[in-house]
Amino acid sequence: MVLANLIGGFIVILVGTNLMPSVAEAVTDAQAQVSGAASAILGLTNIFFALGIMSAGVSLAIGGLRNAGLV
Repeated sequence: MVLANLIGGFIVILVGTNLMPSVAEAVTDAQAQVSGAASAILGLTNIFFALGIMSAGVSLAIGGLRNAGLV
């Protein structure tokens, strides 16, 4: 079960980083449709997507290490 958590965290990071260019392109296309504050807030989507991927991967990895008794 510990190895499954570590592999799961790796897969989450791998899939998320592969989706990052698609998300960035969609955000850029959406920013062309709006202006002002809405465009600025929409620009933060890339950062929050990356933070979500990072936190999910780290949490799965820490959970796996905790179950193994290493943390």
